[in-house]
Amino acid sequence: MIRYSDRALDLIAELRAHFVRKGWLEPLQSLQAALAEAEARIERNPSKGLRAPRPYPELAMDGERWIHVRRYWIAYTITDEPTIIGVFYDTADIPGRIGRIS
Repeated sequence: MIRYSDRALDLIAELRAHFVRKGWLEPLQSLQAALAEAEARIERNPSKGLRAPRPYPELAMDGERWIHVRRYWIAYTITDEPTIIGVFYDTADIPGRIGRIS
């Protein structure tokens, strides 16, 4: 089972609230599907992710990986209990929004 950090849950809540405000049900459903797919991919092979999102190699950190699922970059730890620590829309300014996610 994949855990979520508090920060990841906050980021997901922000995305959901944005979609609801806009009345966008399809992106809301797509986000849910992306999270489910990410969980399955991480569980299958946590070390397979990228060291950083392709557009932002400077975000590489030891013990963290990134995967691109649908239209989202998802950051997670590769510890004994993999934990999703960040969820970002494709076109988000990830470095500007990240602060430090873990």
